[in-house]
Amino acid sequence: MLWPDPAQRDRLVEIRDNLLARIVEAEREGWLGEVEGLHVSLAGAQEKLAQLDRRPASRSVVDLGIPAATSRTTMPQQHGGYEGT
Repeated sequence: MLWPDPAQRDRLVEIRDNLLARIVEAEREGWLGEVEGLHVSLAGAQEKLAQLDRRPASRSVVDLGIPAATSRTTMPQQHGGYEGT
């Protein structure tokens, strides 16, 4: 999932507020189709803000270490299976 950039939070708030104002205008003017589309856009902006709010404040780095090289051991040959002639 792509997370919105926390630095863009103020811009998302501005977009949300603008959408709310446009919805009020569209309802006042009777633009029902416009109202529907604006509500969809508003839901998207609100979801992005909610994602930012759910994101942990500090993200810590997890050290996974460096994998150690292991020697390859050979598996013993099993006898009794099909051996072509």
